[in-house]
Amino acid sequence: MSLHKHTAAHSVPPHALTRLAREWLAEDVPNFDPAGVCVGSQEVEARLLCKTPHSILAGSPFFTAVFTEVGCTVDWNYQDGAEIGSDAVTLTAVVRGPARCLLLGERPALNCLARASGIATRCAQLQAMAKARRWHGEVAGTRKTTPGFRLVEKYAMLVGAVSTHRQDLSGMVMLKDNHIWASGSITEAVKAARSVCGFSSKIEVECCSTEEGREAARAGADIVMLDNFQPQELHVAAHALKKDFPALLIEASGGVTPDNLAMYFSPHVDIISLGCITQGCPVVDFSLKVQPPVLHPKGRTDRNTN
Repeated sequence: MSLHKHTAAHSVPPHALTRLAREWLAEDVPNFDPAGVCVGSQEVEARLLCKTPHSILAGSPFFTAVFTEVGCTVDWNYQDGAEIGSDAVTLTAVVRGPARCLLLGERPALNCLARASGIATRCAQLQAMAKARRWHGEVAGTRKTTPGFRLVEKYAMLVGAVSTHRQDLSGMVMLKDNHIWASGSITEAVKAARSVCGFSSKIEVECCSTEEGREAARAGADIVMLDNFQPQELHVAAHALKKDFPALLIEASGGVTPDNLAMYFSPHVDIISLGCITQGCPVVDFSLKVQPPVLHPKGRTDRNTN
């Protein structure tokens, strides 16, 4: 198991888990829950079932946080980062608590787990491709995340063992084409950005040609993104830039998919970022099934734990 899988959950502040769980619950239940009258508050047990074999589990801290908010407990059979087995249906966790409260948390918790696990699964697949080709660089995500859900999606990238890239606009300076056009030149844009971010932040510049990359490097950029290059063009440009600026980091982005990722691997490319890690990523199919009570001859009722 990689270091990412061991430590990813510890990177999420407890207050962030609580805040998100409360927001999701408030969105789904802004006032009355009429269906809660039907089930009441008797203690029940529900089984979390994964129905997508060979998936990577991710999102358990968020899932647990939702149920903690409604007074339920969760016992996990797998940890985040684990591959759920080959069976058509796999028991992944057991949730216990008052029936109406358990059902309040069901949909927000499942939505989070399905999305996060889907992203982690795709990330693990991409990382496996890079490892198989013995590529030295980092596969990375982007800021193309779901509004309000970025923390979960970036967390899933960590679990899937790819780089999250920058978390937000404050995390690293990235000067894209619109910044360059508005500033007048790459050199002026880098100069202005450096005056604000100082030594503590890297500056990356999106470039559409080798010459733009050279201008960015000479202006003091730490990273050059070669945007929307065809693979062969990318290899030539990256080699030329590394020859002139050995310490420069080269990122490839734009048009990269799981199907063509291997074509972008190069000894001169340090980072390959893919928007499809979060955009259009399949989800993992989970369901939560409340167990029926077991009736005993003397009238005592237990929950089915078989």
